[in-house]
Amino acid sequence: MPDKLDWDDAEDIAILLANKFPDIDPLSLRFTQLHQWVTELDEFGGDPSASSEGKLEHIQMAWYDEFNDRRDQVPGDAGPLL
Repeated sequence: MPDKLDWDDAEDIAILLANKFPDIDPLSLRFTQLHQWVTELDEFGGDPSASSEGKLEHIQMAWYDEFNDRRDQVPGDAGPLL
């Protein structure tokens, strides 16, 4: 992970948001809330005014993937039996 994250680091930002807000469904957020949470991350060093709807959507979808991956994991589950 880079020292400071920018708007193009969607996957890294998504992991941080999933860790910070594990029970939040990212699709329930407005982009204004998502923007605020991203810019408040200690690891974020980007220009807050450099965001765009497309960049926020990319972060939101990466977080949604992470959210679903974590929700689908069952403790102690080693995966499918072969």
